[in-house]
Amino acid sequence: MNESSQAHAGTRLRQLLNAGELLAAPGVYDGITARLAEQAGFAALYMTGAGTAASYGLPDYGLLTMTEMVANAARIVACTTLPVIADADTGFGNELNVTRAVRSYEQAGVAGIHIEDQVSPKRCGHLDGKELVPTAEFVAKIRAALAARRNRDFVVIARTDANGVAGLPEAVARANAALAAGADLAFVEAPRDLDEIMTIPRLVKGPCVFNIVRGGKTPDVSLHDVQEMGYKLAIMPSLLLASVMQVCERELAALKATGIPPASCSALTAKERFQRMGADDWDALRVRFVDRTD
Repeated sequence: MNESSQAHAGTRLRQLLNAGELLAAPGVYDGITARLAEQAGFAALYMTGAGTAASYGLPDYGLLTMTEMVANAARIVACTTLPVIADADTGFGNELNVTRAVRSYEQAGVAGIHIEDQVSPKRCGHLDGKELVPTAEFVAKIRAALAARRNRDFVVIARTDANGVAGLPEAVARANAALAAGADLAFVEAPRDLDEIMTIPRLVKGPCVFNIVRGGKTPDVSLHDVQEMGYKLAIMPSLLLASVMQVCERELAALKATGIPPASCSALTAKERFQRMGADDWDALRVRFVDRTD
């Protein structure tokens, strides 16, 4: 995607974030989930790192390279008209790696990324055993990300995992340090109860991201309540991934136990499945260039 298209994606994301209402971005990890989320009427998408790792058959342990993450982001961008926010893990190294990562995500057409303060290789923010880099190193990466972007509308989100390691005061301090360095939003990962969820937007001196992870460390909260608490962006990385895994396990177990494939009447038709993936547009191309006078 060219630079003007990317700038447009970043601009649209900023417009959505500034619109006053909570921006809800479902987690997607491939072209199928990206298309379905757009068709469902959402205004932005979030490329989940956990889902991307799972699509490789790997856990969310920071095992994918920058190239693999950016390539998946580019595939998702190519399948949607919506702005895409992407997980950039720890920035994949030091400030040099962060610089290359920002430029690569930008070139792929991504509207924004988040970078976190874990030691590399990182772990899912809702797992135990996380380790942090010093605050100064984290802030340096954020500064590098801001300096690397070719268009200032590209959104840089600073994520801290300090809450589960050093406590909420440290997480808030790191979030505020990143915002003071110029980060566009702060993402305090894994608040553990409703009191922490409500406290974060009051103490963090800038717009906040809320992460809704099914089966994670944070209690279930409605999008309405998240907005009322003052958050600007809600990402839902496990929304589709968890559902797909449960459905696949159930269908496979039933087939193994009974030997009977699921009934056709309970599913979309083959044509309907392809239509969800843009088949009508491709069918129109079959006849668009035919010379009817031949």
